[in-house]
Amino acid sequence: MRFTLITVCFKAGEELAETVASVRAQTHPHIEHIIVDGASPDAATQAVLKRLDDGGSMIISEPDTGVYDAMNKGLARATGDVIGFVNAGDMLEGPEVIAKLAAEFAKGDADVIYGDANMVDPQDIRKVRRFWKGGDYHRDNFRKGWMPPHLGTYIRREAYQRFGGFDLRFRIAADYELMFRFLYTHRLRARYVPLTIVRFRLGGASNKSLTHVWKANREVVQAWRHNGFTPPPLLVVRKPLRKLAQYFGAS
Repeated sequence: MRFTLITVCFKAGEELAETVASVRAQTHPHIEHIIVDGASPDAATQAVLKRLDDGGSMIISEPDTGVYDAMNKGLARATGDVIGFVNAGDMLEGPEVIAKLAAEFAKGDADVIYGDANMVDPQDIRKVRRFWKGGDYHRDNFRKGWMPPHLGTYIRREAYQRFGGFDLRFRIAADYELMFRFLYTHRLRARYVPLTIVRFRLGGASNKSLTHVWKANREVVQAWRHNGFTPPPLLVVRKPLRKLAQYFGAS
């Protein structure tokens, strides 16, 4: 089974090298790695990209309109049976992660498999600030503000071919909209595995400030309506509370 791992970056410098090292350390033999750089202007990132241009990864470096546009560029070039994202600065939790996921997908009972994620201090990746437990899958959990951890979720490429990639009308919560579209709207088969898949740095667009949190939650509501559903009345309250609960799971 062939996996495609997509890494998007912009002015990531040596953090990109850390991410690539975690991908290349995987024991699974069939991995395609695509790096999508948004034409980073800084010398540090350019130096890393040059160093990584050794045939081990496909490198695309050109302007884009944001992280989801870059992710779509990676999806357009992916050839693996299963696709996952490991963004610059983030790392797969261990060298056996993809091999374990391949064994789970080989069971043939799921289109989407997700696990857990460690959310770490951006300055010290050894410090876990939040633990995102994926939890057993129930479609109705979306009504409680739940979604699987995007960077801890792997999806068969066929799903993207059938239902599309990230909707660029969503500037902050396109990952939520995609998960909602795949799992809630189209009812893809999903399964949770108790495996910490990724260690990623806190500081994503949806968590930068209260304003960003508000905008992200507004896009979550829009995602329901865009897919033809009426959002639950307490959704905008429940989703932030779920994020707060993740802090109590940190170790």
